Amino acid sequence: MRTCRFTELDQLTPYADDWERLAGGVPFRSCAWLWHWWRHYGPQNDADRLRTRLAVLGVFDDANALVGIAPWYVDYSPVHGRVLRPLGSGEVCSEYLSVLCHPAMKEAVVEALAEHLDKNAHDDGPDALRWDLLELDTVDAEDRTLCGLIDCLAGLGCTVDRRPAMSCWRLELPTDWESYLALLGKHQRRTVRRLERDVLHANRAVLHVATQMDELSRTMDLLVDLHQRRRQMLGEKGCFASARFLGFYRDVVPELLRRGQVQLYWLELDGKPAAVEYHLAGNGVLYVYQAGVEPALLEHEPGNAINLMILRRAIERGYRAYDFLRGDEVYKARFGAQPRPTVGFRVVPRRAVAQLRHNLWRAGNHVKQWIKRGVKG
Repeated sequence: MRTCRFTELDQLTPYADDWERLAGGVPFRSCAWLWHWWRHYGPQNDADRLRTRLAVLGVFDDANALVGIAPWYVDYSPVHGRVLRPLGSGEVCSEYLSVLCHPAMKEAVVEALAEHLDKNAHDDGPDALRWDLLELDTVDAEDRTLCGLIDCLAGLGCTVDRRPAMSCWRLELPTDWESYLALLGKHQRRTVRRLERDVLHANRAVLHVATQMDELSRTMDLLVDLHQRRRQMLGEKGCFASARFLGFYRDVVPELLRRGQVQLYWLELDGKPAAVEYHLAGNGVLYVYQAGVEPALLEHEPGNAINLMILRRAIERGYRAYDFLRGDEVYKARFGAQPRPTVGFRVVPRRAVAQLRHNLWRAGNHVKQWIKRGVKG
């Protein structure tokens, strides 16, 4: 086994097919998603490039085949030093990020990455990946590969700070609609029946699916409009107010459509656009990523209506799960979803300066928590 570091996207182009294979159908792990993210959220000028660099680690077997990928970058901070983070981090809210590898190669890939990280943390050479902190915000608690890497690094003497993070919510789909309704509580089942009677079965609602590029463009514009107007009504900026997020969205969605990894729906209610849903798709799972509703039609519950129509469509097409992603909003449980715990990790190498930075951060964090408790008290 050998591990090498890629510092430019062009170096990864020959391995795009291997990357997609190792991603296992999870769209947030795909090269399309993460490479577009880097183009928009990576360094945009020479000053950025002095601070932020790509640091994708590739693990190759004895036959020189790529068998593992750690899709990361390194960002310098005066406070934390050189911080390794996953591509896709930040406001894009990519979920289920991980180390990519074939399940049969998990232990070998994890050991190779851990040894590489440990060696480079103490190497003063110009080509070394000298890091002070590996920061992973929301790791699926059932991700054995990434959790295995954390355990290996702890075994090599790294300090590991572990904390619970916000859950994702997933609904395991049954094989038919009536079985799904049976999963719901009485109150939510009555709500669904009422929506079916008053809206869905009354010929008031039509669900459209964007499958062609011309349809996609119109639906993307509609999503931005409805999402932003609804957020502004709530006194929030809305994610599309970010130029980087909007640029990423405009670039990645058409490519994901060509790959069959995105689905955009819009609901027409009484002949008017009422709601839009932006979902990612892969390996039998629909991921509910972004949405927008017409503020003037809220009394008709367009958000609930479009989700029910998409859920029914997903069940009919044999999807195995409907994932509402991160966030503990009440409506997710009402649709029958269950929480999937996630964990945040901070991993610090044995090097004295890195440990000092971590101890200062921990002391500051304790002070913040103490102040918060004092204010609440």
